[in-house]
Amino acid sequence: MSSKDSIKWIYEQFKDTNELIEKNMEYDNKHLLLFYIKSLIDMDMLEKFVIKPFFEMSTEEQLNLYLHALPQFQEITSREQVQLEVMKGNTLIVIQNEYYLLDFRLSKNDEVNQTSIETTIHGSQLAFSDNLATNINIIRTNYHQPSLTVEYIVQGEVNQHKVAIIYDKAKVKTHVLDTIREKLQKVDKQLISSTTQLNNYINDKPITIFPQMIMTERPDRIIYNLAGGKVILFVDGNPQAVATPAVFFDFMTTMEDNYHTFVISLFLRILRFAGLFLSLLLPAMYVGVTSFTPEVFRTELALTVAGSRVGVPFSSFIEVLFMLFFMELLLEASIRLPKAVSATATTVGGLILGTAVTEASLASNIMVIIVSAVAISTFVIPVNEMAFSIRVVRLLLILVTSVFGLAGLVLGFFVLLMYLVNMDSFGEPYLRLYAFSKNKKSSEGKT
Repeated sequence: MSSKDSIKWIYEQFKDTNELIEKNMEYDNKHLLLFYIKSLIDMDMLEKFVIKPFFEMSTEEQLNLYLHALPQFQEITSREQVQLEVMKGNTLIVIQNEYYLLDFRLSKNDEVNQTSIETTIHGSQLAFSDNLATNINIIRTNYHQPSLTVEYIVQGEVNQHKVAIIYDKAKVKTHVLDTIREKLQKVDKQLISSTTQLNNYINDKPITIFPQMIMTERPDRIIYNLAGGKVILFVDGNPQAVATPAVFFDFMTTMEDNYHTFVISLFLRILRFAGLFLSLLLPAMYVGVTSFTPEVFRTELALTVAGSRVGVPFSSFIEVLFMLFFMELLLEASIRLPKAVSATATTVGGLILGTAVTEASLASNIMVIIVSAVAISTFVIPVNEMAFSIRVVRLLLILVTSVFGLAGLVLGFFVLLMYLVNMDSFGEPYLRLYAFSKNKKSSEGKT
């Protein structure tokens, strides 16, 4: 851009914007023209790095060289870039018909957050920020490798948010990186405001139940994923990142598994997987046993279950659906209610509901115990995306079991395993054990 016609073009592009500030300064045979949006720039930086030096320097050539030397200086490649960068908070400077962009953006969202979703007892409690530059700073502060690479693309025709692709060039798998680049180029959406939204757009299996990219707010998890050769995606304005390719076992691990001793970590993982199987299979097993094969119980237990269901007018299938439906409503209410009242409201609601249902003989006491156990077991799953998937699969297994009994439950579970075995995440098998593959590579290297 080196023509005076470009100024007319700038006026034309911002004619519908009443916030664009034009500042024309002349002093001692020097002329400077500024364009910026006041609410987006840091006025102190503008005064310190541009306005004050303008009056102190003797010639325009000296000022020109000074602006080129500033770390905030950006090269201009097109008129469209000027429009976009000014709307993002950059300052356009015109000297001797030459155009410069300086990054003086005022950031109000660069404070590091506290973890609210993936809380742990040990380890750092800091999460990512809403500011993309701050997030990259956090990663580079904790990952000191020269092979760490950051690529930027712009997504969303309306908001045009910057998306960062972060990976370790020495460890990343080329075919995964190429696939992600290709899918990002194909995303054609008007508005992209979150990383999860971008995750849905680049997912090659949009109707799948299980997540193929793991979403996290923790920098330490991102560092581990980078060291494992995964690709990280950030969207500017969103404090959460996604890592890919993600396998099933990534969703069942927490960062505390790396902080405890081997025995304690193993115990916690076994406990976590036990909760997974309980939340997935327990309601369907209750339906199958009580409706089709009560003889699998011991006589005393069978009589206890039958006695608890005396007076219940519904079948075990309707009973389970009824209780699980209200449990899901309580979970959803706990998310939507204000934090000051959510815990109290859901606790009181659950107690009143459980007591009233059993007293009205709409459900058995054992059903209340099972639903409570299922809810607690679901909370053990570390990543919410996997917990949502398990809740959906649990309902499908209940439907199959209500028709075919325990045989249907076993068949449905094997179908689920075959489905997971057949899945892949950007070319990586979904049920892959990364620890085994790493040990194999290390043993091969030693030999």
